[in-house]
Amino acid sequence: MGKKSRVKTQKSGLGASAVVSPKEMMNLISELLQKCSSAAPSAGKEWEEYVQIRGLVEKIRKKQKGMSVVFEGSREDYFPDLMSWAQENGASCDGFTVTNFGTEGYGLRATRDVKAEELFLWIPRKMLMTVESAQNSALGPLYSQDRILQAMGNVTLALHLLCERANPTSPWLPYIRTLPQEYDTPLYYQQDEVQLLLGTQAVQDVLSQYKNTARQYAYFYKLVQTHPAASKLALKDSFTFDDYRWAVSSVMTRQNQIPTEDGSRVTLALIPLWDMCNHTNGLITTGYNLEDDRCECVALQDYKENDQIYIFYGTRSNAEFVIHNGFFFQDNAHDRVKIKLGVSKSERLYAMKAEVLARAGIPASCVFALHCNEPPISAQLLAFLRVFCMTEEELKDYLLGDRAINKIFTLGNSEFPVSWENEIKLWTFLETRAALLLKTYKTTSEEDRSMLEKPDLSVHSRVAIQLRLAEKQILEKVSASGRAKRLHFQKKLEEGAPLPHYEESDIALLENTNADAKLPIILRKLEEVEEGQEIEVEEHSHLLNGEKVMYGMEANGETVQEKVSRDVRSALDSTGSADQKGQREVADRSASRTEENPKERSE
Repeated sequence: MGKKSRVKTQKSGLGASAVVSPKEMMNLISELLQKCSSAAPSAGKEWEEYVQIRGLVEKIRKKQKGMSVVFEGSREDYFPDLMSWAQENGASCDGFTVTNFGTEGYGLRATRDVKAEELFLWIPRKMLMTVESAQNSALGPLYSQDRILQAMGNVTLALHLLCERANPTSPWLPYIRTLPQEYDTPLYYQQDEVQLLLGTQAVQDVLSQYKNTARQYAYFYKLVQTHPAASKLALKDSFTFDDYRWAVSSVMTRQNQIPTEDGSRVTLALIPLWDMCNHTNGLITTGYNLEDDRCECVALQDYKENDQIYIFYGTRSNAEFVIHNGFFFQDNAHDRVKIKLGVSKSERLYAMKAEVLARAGIPASCVFALHCNEPPISAQLLAFLRVFCMTEEELKDYLLGDRAINKIFTLGNSEFPVSWENEIKLWTFLETRAALLLKTYKTTSEEDRSMLEKPDLSVHSRVAIQLRLAEKQILEKVSASGRAKRLHFQKKLEEGAPLPHYEESDIALLENTNADAKLPIILRKLEEVEEGQEIEVEEHSHLLNGEKVMYGMEANGETVQEKVSRDVRSALDSTGSADQKGQREVADRSASRTEENPKERSE
């Protein structure tokens, strides 16, 4: 068995600062809160703001040196206690053990052969740390009176974790003692390591994550020190930035959603033992059994004795893995980069394009994804680009032509081009756009590869460069794919090849072999997020019905604004077209992006 838990305050080593007065610390905290709560910086000033916030945080950390609460001994000392605790509480412990897998960190190793789809792991509710258990703990009085805690379950879990860590009689100590003492999320990066991400798509989220964490820390530090409901919390005596960074990273890399006990809604939870599993490509194999009130996981594949047992975290991009989980996954089949596209409102054909897009359930301005695999664009992006590149005559055909409404169904299907000229335009646009995005990076792919060969590169620097290179490789692939498609359709045009025509009797042809490209579009939710409509939700995953929902967006239910509709009718009436009233289908414009998640493999 491992050592018994003993919580202690770190002893100040060499260089530790003198005791800081509460007033001095509160002044620094207030300054940090004010800085982090100010208006968003103007474009191009985000890095400057980050450096200023980081400077304040480092000043606070220096004065708090030696004040954080830690456990004696190493993490590995406590794994036997974790297994014993799990067994005592009705969890499954037969068939695996916790093992160090080197660069992958700790994970689960099979101690016997495990068959694919075999139920090998279950964790009962009483072992989970949830928002509900936080409400029933010492944190409850503060939770009941603070709207921030009530609105942000992830923050509630982070403070719950800190309170239980400081409680020598906490029932969750066998679990908490086995959590990493540090993580590899960008919150732990040095400034020069974060700087390697400048120019990438991920950097804005990294800077925002740091700012939000600093603001939350400053807010809750003041709340814990001043609110009567927090007077008995252990955090009142010791609550450092490093403590909060650790708790936030623990929650961010491990939290999931589970149903409440009555199954009426979902709640956030930390799931001991299960969160030791590392990630690989595959399918979601974890769910929640309400009848037995436990989290259950079946094997993703056959495992032989001594194999590492993996689970699939979900369709996260490498940017999401790095930011929220702290690792880069080299063979990520779901890697992608974002591209923001929109029809200019000043364009003469804006109203007509917006109407066609609306009928297909696609906003006129949207953030799409470019994928690492083939095809590099989704059905939604293909449909958008086709409309984006349509001529006035083509737009009229899709609004008022024969079977106009039915033709909307073909927009996202690669088998039914609008015209050869339209295909040439859209692939030329995509090829050019990807090439332009590549020019915004400060280094080339070759330079990144050379840097990765350096043996003295830090872990965080290596991950940052890997992420930067992965973004470029996707854009390079999209640019090359665009060129190949352009040449293909130019040849079709030169040969005078006939266009394939959609027949209602051939509805089966409307489904591509790629599951993502299935039609009709208006019957499927968008995976992309409309510009200006993205809603920030706590970083979590959802274990209900084997599906985990990370982000959500609900857009206006109208097809287009009334003004746009009037403009369209006006444009069509001027050509003598018949009134289409009553034939318009209202598209489902709600959108969601499903992601999954749970853990982080850093030490």
